[in-house]
Amino acid sequence: MDELESGVVHGEPKDMKPAIGVDVGATLAKLAIRDEAGALHFESLPAREIDRVGDRVADFNPTRVGLTGGGASSLSERFAGISALQNEFESWGKGARHLLDAESLLKESRNLLVSLGTGTSVLLMDGDATHRVGGTALGGGTVLGLSSALLGTTDFDEICALAARGDRTEVDLVVEDVYPAGENPLAGKATASAFAKLGSGIAGPGGKDPENLAAAIVGLVAENVGLICGGLSYASQVQEIVFAGSTLRDNPLVRNILSLVTTAMGRTPVFLPHAEFGGALGAVLMSDSNH
Repeated sequence: MDELESGVVHGEPKDMKPAIGVDVGATLAKLAIRDEAGALHFESLPAREIDRVGDRVADFNPTRVGLTGGGASSLSERFAGISALQNEFESWGKGARHLLDAESLLKESRNLLVSLGTGTSVLLMDGDATHRVGGTALGGGTVLGLSSALLGTTDFDEICALAARGDRTEVDLVVEDVYPAGENPLAGKATASAFAKLGSGIAGPGGKDPENLAAAIVGLVAENVGLICGGLSYASQVQEIVFAGSTLRDNPLVRNILSLVTTAMGRTPVFLPHAEFGGALGAVLMSDSNH
């Protein structure tokens, strides 16, 4: 198994029959498995290995399979009779709300939900309703693509480990590089231009170190996702921004940058437990509603 998180019970489902939700994205297929006791288990597998994903679902002999995500239809024929395709945005809203309510993480009923996966979708959760309000092509796929080009690796864990040790200011042009202290109201370490030191001839000796490049790649994505979501929060008139998605997994640098940017914009960051599995869990819960 590529990823397994220990099962926990969130509430007491009325129907304890084993059921599985599968969220098939561009990179990962996420599984939310509810066993006979009502405990939830989470796994993820490469989305490109769809037959393997189907085999894993079949291992649990589920009575119901909720399918969501762009690649979910490829499993519907295999599980005909027990599966149903669920709306992706509604699944994310349903699953995220369930996880957030279980730990009382929200103070308001209207929030932004940010699914930071291969790309990024931004949803408005308004009570039980969920709809898309924006997004960006920046996401985990951007991190992997730039890392492949600049670092020669697409190993996400390796990239995160490198980034955690790196210094973005060796690569990015920051405000204090441009303005003398006290001449600009922005923080000195605020990014003026991503990667600009590499093209301006002022990069230090560590400018092309893998750790610093990785930190700059991750920073480019996280900072701009945070800024876009902050702007959408003002347009949607919400205070809390819930960040979710596979890009957050074992990635403290992304979480830290998202927190800093969101807070600087006067908004409250919240991080979804089991961050990448909201859609899969929602597909399970929606399949309950359909029976």
